Amino acid sequence: MDFRLTEEQQMLKDMVRKISVSEFAPRAAEIDEKEEFPWENNKILEDNGLLGVQIPEEYGGAGAGMVSLAIVIEEVARVCASTSVILTTQALATDPVLIGGNHEQKLKWLKPMAEGASLGACAITEPGAGSDVTSILTTATAKDGGYVINGNKIFITNGGVSDIITVVTYTDKAKGHRGISMFVVTKDTPGFSVGKEEKKMGIRGSDTRELIFEDCYVPEENLLGGPGEGFKILMKTFNYTRPGVAAQALGIAQGALDAVVDYCKERVQFGRALSEFQGLQWMMAEMALKIELGRTMIYRVCSTIDSEPDSKDIPHLASMAKWFASDSAMAVTTDAVQMLGGYGYSREYPVERMMRDAKITQIYEGTNQVQRIIIANSLFR
Repeated sequence: MDFRLTEEQQMLKDMVRKISVSEFAPRAAEIDEKEEFPWENNKILEDNGLLGVQIPEEYGGAGAGMVSLAIVIEEVARVCASTSVILTTQALATDPVLIGGNHEQKLKWLKPMAEGASLGACAITEPGAGSDVTSILTTATAKDGGYVINGNKIFITNGGVSDIITVVTYTDKAKGHRGISMFVVTKDTPGFSVGKEEKKMGIRGSDTRELIFEDCYVPEENLLGGPGEGFKILMKTFNYTRPGVAAQALGIAQGALDAVVDYCKERVQFGRALSEFQGLQWMMAEMALKIELGRTMIYRVCSTIDSEPDSKDIPHLASMAKWFASDSAMAVTTDAVQMLGGYGYSREYPVERMMRDAKITQIYEGTNQVQRIIIANSLFR
């Protein structure tokens, strides 16, 4: 399979890299330090049409596909992981509508998110339900031509800044995962409120919140697909969004390697530049290998999604890419801190931030332990 970029994809890559270096990189440390959502960066993403790269043009996107989205996420994450979270979370919010929504729902909710006029979030996790989605307690009860939603969600990325939230609930607990449904809830819906903000190790510029639903009424047209189709929609969503998280991890790792190479060329010890020491050269070679293998895996699954969106290979390829790229990002950034020594441990250099940012890619959208389960199950299907 050929993973060479098309002329359009290379132009996109060059454009996003230029924007990232000139606009996002200078603000990255400040965003991390202040733990504030990067609204200025969000506006830049919106103005350049980057919040709906993979969404079809009729619904406000660029229609450029998953490979293009991975390129954008990687280039942004290379300098500012917090800003790249806007991209990955927008995909997590839009994909359930893209997958499960009808034409009218897509025009109403998908289009403004793809155009960047509205930010989105996807509310899945609860205090007692993380990797096990079937353990959620949030319910949606049919009433007066609609549904009343009750429950609490936690760790919801973009939860406090989003206009449109896709919400995972039970409409029939007795049916297990076949009783899970997905709804769209807008931030102005009575009964919906935003709870506490989480203080995090990394991606500190992303907004992570508790969301509260108290007798939150939504009309029937806010249901995506039919009752009980939410689990299927969510699992297909993850097949499309996990490669995005992998691209985020890849970008973080590439940014750390960039910093290491620059540092080792300039830093002199024992009368020689660090780049001349074989031990460090080998460490950098291993870092480069992990990054390039991750990139190849990501491009493979993204190109499969673009060419064969219903391929049975996508779930395990997506899990492989996410698992490998995020573990590689953690390894690469940890080595980067080690290679910069005391400077690596200091906030004067970006690698300590990158190490903190990398960790979450091993956790969200399915821990890497869950990815192992998915891959193992695919061997026996």
